Amino acid sequence: MGTDDYMKAFKAGKKDYQARMLRGEKPTLQVLDDIMPEKGAYHEVPLGLVQIPVERIVGTKTVGRSSSFAGNFMPILLDESEFAAKWVSLSTSHLEEGIREPIKAYEYMNKFYVEEGNKRVSVLKYFGAVSIPGNVIRIVPKRTEEKENRIYYEFMEFYKAAPINYIWFSQEGSFAKLQKAVGKAPGEIWTEDDLLKFSAVYTRFGAEYEAEGGAKLKITKGDAFLVFITLHGYDAVDEMTTNELKRLMEKSWEEIELLNEDEDIELKMKPSHEKKPLLSMLLPLSSPRLKAAFIYEKTPGTSAWTYAHELGRLYLEQTFPDEVSTVCYENGTEENVGSLIQKAIAEGCNLIFTTTPPFAKASVKAAIDNPEVRILNCSLNTSHRYIRTYYSRMHEAKFLMGAIAGAMAENSVMTYIADYPIFGEIANINAFALGAKMINPRSKVYLEWSTRKELDIDKKIRETGSSCISGKDMMIPEEASRFFGIYHLDGEHPRNLAMPLYHWGKFYEQLIRTIVDGTWKYDDNASATKAINYWWGMSAGVIDVVCSRHLPIGTRRLVELLKATISSEKFNPFSGVLYSQTGVIQEDPDRSLTPEEIMTMDWLAENVIGSIPKKEELKEQAEPVIKQQGIKN
Repeated sequence: MGTDDYMKAFKAGKKDYQARMLRGEKPTLQVLDDIMPEKGAYHEVPLGLVQIPVERIVGTKTVGRSSSFAGNFMPILLDESEFAAKWVSLSTSHLEEGIREPIKAYEYMNKFYVEEGNKRVSVLKYFGAVSIPGNVIRIVPKRTEEKENRIYYEFMEFYKAAPINYIWFSQEGSFAKLQKAVGKAPGEIWTEDDLLKFSAVYTRFGAEYEAEGGAKLKITKGDAFLVFITLHGYDAVDEMTTNELKRLMEKSWEEIELLNEDEDIELKMKPSHEKKPLLSMLLPLSSPRLKAAFIYEKTPGTSAWTYAHELGRLYLEQTFPDEVSTVCYENGTEENVGSLIQKAIAEGCNLIFTTTPPFAKASVKAAIDNPEVRILNCSLNTSHRYIRTYYSRMHEAKFLMGAIAGAMAENSVMTYIADYPIFGEIANINAFALGAKMINPRSKVYLEWSTRKELDIDKKIRETGSSCISGKDMMIPEEASRFFGIYHLDGEHPRNLAMPLYHWGKFYEQLIRTIVDGTWKYDDNASATKAINYWWGMSAGVIDVVCSRHLPIGTRRLVELLKATISSEKFNPFSGVLYSQTGVIQEDPDRSLTPEEIMTMDWLAENVIGSIPKKEELKEQAEPVIKQQGIKN
């Protein structure tokens, strides 16, 4: 029996050896000594006796035995060799008694390299062992800015709370997200029961993941697991039967496959309708009637953001009085939005807009369970396959607002009041600052955050002497305040100069036309492995600037000229040489930043005085938004 097993292992080793050769990889075991940091650039930490995950044992400590095995630890020496006889003896011993003697190994970057016990590892790998006991010494490299090094230090911090070595991630921040996903506070120690429960859940998930074809993906099993439990809930996954877990894995598979994409988001920068005769621009009578639900975080009377979307909903009803009906649900939270979506579906809604980023996760869950319902979430740079996301390029309007402020601030000092440090918001700030600087090279923009803890913005404005302020984008119906848009301070009283406008009605109208003219389905087929994000701007008519009568006619003409060049895409606010607070961002005068660079920018323009706050500096109300969309989350 032992000899037969050796020959099977030998064939598996030869097959792996040849496959690696064809891929241009080293065909034998990795050698730790070949990749160790230089002396003085690391230190050793004894971990004692550890259960080593077999799948993370990748090589040997020294070169001596590396050539006896293929890269998968299967033997490649002939069956007449002394090595083969020892392997057969170990194989027989394992079947009769079990191999219990611990190996000796080194751990480096959460991969294991065997010093003593290579043949034991080979035999146990052949028989499908999950883990092997071993006395382990950890090699800890010095901190660097390399991504893998940063992930490893996050792992070691996580390991202090939960000595789990069989899960790994390809993205930074994932170990902290895992700690939170299982219901633990940062640094909270896991109990023995916690560890056993996690092992069981992860093992069950792993079996279904591999059965679905996970081994073919470039991501780690840990990446997929984190997305799965974040979406469906750790405790809920734990309570599922094997059949329930299998079905949910199948239904959620496209969400996991999305992680495998190098560029997982398909940006739609403008509406793409089929060219149709003028008479067919109306919705055809044969189209199924759409019932659209709008789910709001607050109410139109208490939130400018919600009010803007409510105006969009009312615009839809006026534009399509016979073809589209709408309903809205107010005061949504992360806790109740799932039930609000289900209520909308139960009431016959076949199109649902969730109008704030924190509602994305519940939107995805509902979309997986209800594939016949179209669900869209208002967020930027969000990667989900089962829903679509939409947002407006407000930075185009903010550039114009900055130009107005630069022209109207007599002392060249202005204040920009931002809310959340999320995707898109930093672009808004920088576009404003660049617009101000274009008109007035001496302009200074003081940046304040309305969500920062213990901050008196009015006091800050008085201290800086700002004469022009960029406040909330629009007025809230239940507030009589005139402190919105760009306003000039005359003593304590604001004189409004202009306001940026989200025309969500036109956005929603054009989205509905994509459903009617078939573009919606075409986009889905053309972007089969990517998330679809609609990010439209002035060229689509969904962003505008409204000027006040207080604005001089010359400045109004300048705004119209800039608006025309941006709308026709002849000018990009983020083109040419760009400077941040710390140096040159772009030095090519003929280049413009890409949409991805604009969405995710994490720097501030050189004439901005202020900083991007960290999560802990912000009020509690900011947490859900930062968690979903934060630049530094």
